[in-house]
Amino acid sequence: MMANTDLQIGAVLQADQRCRFGLWGPELQSVELQLLLPQAVTVPLKPGDRGFWSVTVDGVAPGTQYRYRLNGDSAYPDPASQYQPQGVHGPSAVVDHSAYDWGDGAWGNIPLPDYVIYELHVGTFTPQGSFEAAIARLPDLKALGISAIEIMPVAQFPGQRNWGYDGVFPYAVQTSYGGPAGLKRLVDACHQQGLAVILDVVYNHFGPEGNYSGCYGPYITQKYNTPWGGAINFDDAWCDGVRQFVVQNALYWLRHYHIDGLRLDAIHAIYDFGAKHLLAEMAEAVAALSAQLHKPHYLIAESDLNDSRILRPAEQGGYGIDAQWSDDFHHALHTLLTQEDNGYYQDFGSCQALAKALRDRYVYNGTYSPFRRRRHGNSATDLPTTQFVVCAQNHDQVGNRMLGERLSQLVPFEALKLAAAVTLTSPFVPLLFMGEEYGETAPFLYFIDHGDPDLVQAVFQGRKREFKDFHAIGEPPPAHEEATFQQSTLNWDLRHQGHHKTLWQYYQQLLTLRKQLKLGAPAWADDMQVGYDDAKGLVYYQRSLPQGSVLVVMNFNPTQSAIAVAPPRQPWYLGIDSATAAWQGPGSSLPPAIAVSQTIVLAPLSFALYKRN
Repeated sequence: MMANTDLQIGAVLQADQRCRFGLWGPELQSVELQLLLPQAVTVPLKPGDRGFWSVTVDGVAPGTQYRYRLNGDSAYPDPASQYQPQGVHGPSAVVDHSAYDWGDGAWGNIPLPDYVIYELHVGTFTPQGSFEAAIARLPDLKALGISAIEIMPVAQFPGQRNWGYDGVFPYAVQTSYGGPAGLKRLVDACHQQGLAVILDVVYNHFGPEGNYSGCYGPYITQKYNTPWGGAINFDDAWCDGVRQFVVQNALYWLRHYHIDGLRLDAIHAIYDFGAKHLLAEMAEAVAALSAQLHKPHYLIAESDLNDSRILRPAEQGGYGIDAQWSDDFHHALHTLLTQEDNGYYQDFGSCQALAKALRDRYVYNGTYSPFRRRRHGNSATDLPTTQFVVCAQNHDQVGNRMLGERLSQLVPFEALKLAAAVTLTSPFVPLLFMGEEYGETAPFLYFIDHGDPDLVQAVFQGRKREFKDFHAIGEPPPAHEEATFQQSTLNWDLRHQGHHKTLWQYYQQLLTLRKQLKLGAPAWADDMQVGYDDAKGLVYYQRSLPQGSVLVVMNFNPTQSAIAVAPPRQPWYLGIDSATAAWQGPGSSLPPAIAVSQTIVLAPLSFALYKRN
């Protein structure tokens, strides 16, 4: 067995059948390791520098369960536990990472511009809700044209079901999904089929049940408030130990689970006003690991700040994060399709907004936001489009609706095809939310399995308050009931039926076209000429490619719209038209080629792409 030399904390098995136990507790007076063997063993830990405690014990087998007794009083699970076989309130267990025989030695990751991401929730992706069951679906994703899966958080959370953002053991893999071995098998299977793996991780808060970190030290600070309570302590007294806990966690997933990239949840709620931001420190550490392992690893931030500093390199004063989610793209597209204007959607709803998102990355890049009632964002036009992940749907935008409706429940079939085409032919990195590729009709609801009735009620009341901004009528489904969770499971058989089958084939064709034309190549400001006509519901652009160029036209009107095409230097040839009978559309009058100046008429809610070499 090889030691996990990158970790000062947790249970680290050594090569000589010894186990080093380490933790961080800067204000503790004493720590005792309780090994839960047939004959219970108690061993004191020795204090070290800056609040670290450790002890090395002989003859500790993988799977051995343990707790720490603090200050001669109560005993708790390890904050850096790598496995919680009895749940968040039970003892921790030792994991042997050398025991798994990886079969992905030939895998070296793929360039980020080649990523087509498929976001999935393990518990509802299949009826079985496990890592093992997900493996059986990988050939379907590969056949669709997916190149990377993004797994919603799997850090141990309370109970059997949760979105994953209530995790309280950042190093432990959820038991109900299949634990450490199950995750490794899934990642290994992905790599052997040519699929990259992104893991969603949460470094802005701990969940409300089963979080024992506060018993050990100041992991939380009250200097700042987040929507989930006090912020994680990244710049207050004793923050160095917390920063190391988090940075080492990022490396842990990449090293020991062969994860290819991390999606960093809600980094706008990571509060750090020190001279070097936590994210910059993390990016440096990940870059060093990538150099050591001779393959790239990516950090992708979720942020609503519209702050290009997140993406800029350190020499420009940035954090060096590889990419970020683009909320503005989603909001601009969603509001054009649905006409919704509540909450933050009031800032969008025009063809101009979508055109700006396509051209400038951010719609709000220092301009005034009516929803925020202030100026918002800064410019990112000098950054490549491949640093932005875009989608028409994701877990947040579906699941944070009161009834969890997907676009398939909100807009007609033609609009679903339009949304898919806008996203998948864009110059950004596209992300699909599980099931959208065939128009899944099941909702994706918010669900929990907390054991505290008062906490369940608090969650219910909190969700109701959140929906006030969107003027939702009625009450959300009870998040704690298993039926709410079961309603959210994918209905895979729909893929073979009617419009659902056509939509799946349409997504497949779009992804084939994306690969053939190299639409994922980075685009810069000079590569795109974008236009719009709000009166006609039109957005259109021309884009230069490594080989040739494309003309993209979109009609968001429920009626036909005409657009004049200037005389091209070379003919345009039709690549895809969402309105044709082949895609169960209403029919199209678009010409197969455009060689002279002419006016073309787009069908209602339709998309077309012309190409030339």
